[in-house]
Amino acid sequence: MTRRLALVLGLVAGFAFGHTAEPAGAPPAGIDPAIAGVLQKDGTRIKDGNKVVMELWFRNAMPAGQGSGQQNVTLPELPHGALLGVVRFPEKGADRRGQGIKPGVYTMRFSFYPENGDHQGAAPQRDFLVLSPAADDKDVNATPAFEALMAMSRKASGTPHPLVLSMWKQEAANFKPGVAPEGESDQVLQTKIGDTPIAVIVAGVFNH
Repeated sequence: MTRRLALVLGLVAGFAFGHTAEPAGAPPAGIDPAIAGVLQKDGTRIKDGNKVVMELWFRNAMPAGQGSGQQNVTLPELPHGALLGVVRFPEKGADRRGQGIKPGVYTMRFSFYPENGDHQGAAPQRDFLVLSPAADDKDVNATPAFEALMAMSRKASGTPHPLVLSMWKQEAANFKPGVAPEGESDQVLQTKIGDTPIAVIVAGVFNH
């Protein structure tokens, strides 16, 4: 199934088919020690040919807490704003909307687009990961509310729109670890947070 989002974006740093995944090693230096302590010991490096697009470190287990209970969310058991990982961009990137992403390290927190009519028919699910500067996000247990999280992410984007990665819980029967093309333009990473399989759009071009 093609998963395109009108305002919910995956990330791209030069789109092409044939992206690959390989081990990325330990989490990047400079992130808060408490956050580093809950991350996978070996992350995932996404490459487009020889170019490193991004490196991701997800949590080694799903965070506990009261779930959002939202509809059309594949992970309703997760608290809004829960930290799910960290991503590093070694070079400047851009999201599927064309917003520039500066080289650096960003936290990834769970959220979902609002049902306010602006995203009607955007995707089968509402889940996404919001990126915020890791230097400003140091509380591993924080679960910021929607507007607070959007404000954090706007510090990363420098625009009125946050930086996000489209993601969803993958069905176990369809789980295939690694990166593969999906639809017309997306590259999707399938991995796990603890025992939970997830899928994340790591590259793509949004076609209006």
